[in-house]
Amino acid sequence: MNRTRLLMIGALALALGVFASLFVYKNLQGRAGATAEAGSDVIVAANDIQVGARIEEHDVRIAKLPPSGLPGGIYSKRSQVLGRGVVIPIAKGEFILPSKLAAENAGSGLPSLIPPGMRAVSVRVNDIVSVAGFVGPGTRVDVLLTGTPAGAAESQTTTVLQNVAVIAAGHTLERNAAGEAQNTPVITLLVSPDDAERLTLASNEGRIQLSLRNPLDTRQDEVAAAGAKGLYKGISAPVAVVAPRPRPVKKTVAPLPPPSTFNVEVYQGDKKPDVVKCSEQGCGDSK
Repeated sequence: MNRTRLLMIGALALALGVFASLFVYKNLQGRAGATAEAGSDVIVAANDIQVGARIEEHDVRIAKLPPSGLPGGIYSKRSQVLGRGVVIPIAKGEFILPSKLAAENAGSGLPSLIPPGMRAVSVRVNDIVSVAGFVGPGTRVDVLLTGTPAGAAESQTTTVLQNVAVIAAGHTLERNAAGEAQNTPVITLLVSPDDAERLTLASNEGRIQLSLRNPLDTRQDEVAAAGAKGLYKGISAPVAVVAPRPRPVKKTVAPLPPPSTFNVEVYQGDKKPDVVKCSEQGCGDSK
């Protein structure tokens, strides 16, 4: 009898444990479902999207995420991003934010990367000018010009532009898949309208050279032009010889010669003639 009672108590305890476990499981599942239903629609990248690409249907997907963890300006509809150009690389799973897209109706490709008020100017380069191909999209460079200024006797090198952004290399807006540098004959720089004129003039006046710089170094330095004579030690620049000023010449007035005199004899009847001294100024008294 005691054994039967113990079995009944054990069975009842087991049933109560199962019931409690099911209750807790259903409660937690209901809370998780309520949390998922409270999430907001968010547009994220379905694959890697490169700079200059146009966002297509297969590039995006909708995810449900808690609103508290979302950044500002997030998109929730596909129609808000389809057809927009990409100005910053977007990795798979990243949020698609307004700062990563070109303006509406700006299109895709290189034109979408040009901000208002700026210009894209291409310059022809080679392996030396492009720093062995390491000048590529996303880097920043200084533009140096080597030439002979008008009226100068030697060639000079001067820094024309500083901290200029490179937005394209050839027809490519990105490095290759391995991230390696690529040698291209044309580099496209992003400059202001005034700098576009200076860059075009520099490419026609002499030889240009690109100097690669750290993208975190945005300082603009005052760099003086370098001449050929400054490259060699022990050779100083020629000292300009100042011609001595001519001394003023004092004008001396020669003294006038004494007036010439002569004697004039004056006869009066049979008297002894009188002698009168005369000069160019007239005659004096007779003697």
